[in-house]
Amino acid sequence: MASFRVKGGNRLKGSIVPQGAKNEALQIISAVLLTSEPVHIHKIPNIRDVIKLIDLLADLGVQIEKTDEESYRFTAKEVNLKFLDTEDFKEKASSLRGSIMILGPLLARYGTGKMPRPGGDKIGRRRLDTHFVGFQKLGAQFDYDSKNSFYTVSGKLTGAYMHLDEASVTGTANIIMAAVLAEGLTTIYNAACEPYIQQLCNMLVRMGARIEGIGSNLLKIEGVESLGGTDHTMLPDMIEIGSFIGLAAMTRSEITIKDARIDMLGIIPDTFRRLGVKLEFRGDDIFVPAQEHYEIESFIDGSILTIADAIWPGFTPDLLSIVLVTATQAKGTVLIHQKMFESRLFFVDKLIDMGAQIILCDPHRATVIGLDRAFDLKGISMTSPDIRAGVSLLIAALSADGTSTIHNVEQIDRGYQFIDKRLKALGADIERF
Repeated sequence: MASFRVKGGNRLKGSIVPQGAKNEALQIISAVLLTSEPVHIHKIPNIRDVIKLIDLLADLGVQIEKTDEESYRFTAKEVNLKFLDTEDFKEKASSLRGSIMILGPLLARYGTGKMPRPGGDKIGRRRLDTHFVGFQKLGAQFDYDSKNSFYTVSGKLTGAYMHLDEASVTGTANIIMAAVLAEGLTTIYNAACEPYIQQLCNMLVRMGARIEGIGSNLLKIEGVESLGGTDHTMLPDMIEIGSFIGLAAMTRSEITIKDARIDMLGIIPDTFRRLGVKLEFRGDDIFVPAQEHYEIESFIDGSILTIADAIWPGFTPDLLSIVLVTATQAKGTVLIHQKMFESRLFFVDKLIDMGAQIILCDPHRATVIGLDRAFDLKGISMTSPDIRAGVSLLIAALSADGTSTIHNVEQIDRGYQFIDKRLKALGADIERF
């Protein structure tokens, strides 16, 4: 188990380029299974979850060529479905939550797919019903082997109308990938419409799919017989961008976030501005000036600001942990309401141990009383419970007085590529051991 030793208090300075989007990568890479022709994907992040998925595709027989540091060419001409029945597949696929994304493409192209119960973050219940109900609406048969924890879907797909029970990003992506090769018209209402879904749809259209309503929650997909190859470049990771904004504020640092695709960030910049963090847009770069103090806004009637997660175009739940830690050194009070995952706020006990003033109201809500730099957080030893909480603790450690140790940083590595090296280039005192 790897750890970080972090000496806090350094002010950082410089430019940083966000990696390709992790959440986009998992569905885009899975989509290569829909065609026998080459698909060239650029700006792929070098992180554990993505590399694991690429390795899984290689085991399935996909030809993979690395064309540069951030680009791969995938050719799924021959896929070995027998690999799905092996212990090797069960072990590898169950260790990666993103492995669920290969089901839709396999079902669409080969009429069958199976998957062990996937792993991932320990942040509460993350059900998969939306995926499988969508497949069933398209005509697939669903079976769950409770003894071996294996899901199986099979059958010929036919277009259908469906109203999703939740606007699940991964569920929507999986159903879209199944529907593009189904016979007839599929209508998906209450579809997720995140930029990552838009990216997937636009890529599939370039491959020959027929999709209407991209960017909305109502998608109409006319199935086609086959898809071709394409080139695709992924968006910069919006979660990394938000993390760097929070890092700059907490450490009183001057940081420029390069090539941020500001047009695809939604309300993320404005949410940090509501915490009092100053941002300047310079072309497609975000400049965060060094700030000694930043003050949380109140609502117009003077009541305490609430920041809650919501489906897109609302605020992404993956950044609530970053907003929470950023608020600990602001002036003012904010209520953080995490609606989607019941365990994601449990890392705040570590922040409280560091000196933050936080009231954990229940598994979904925490009230943060900002310290306004009256005193620094103090360095402690802690363990990263998941990707986003891990980075939040890292941000706290970089701003703290003294040295912190963060264990289980493999969780952070799952979502942030070479984070220690990239932060050291900005002046952070961080060592991996």
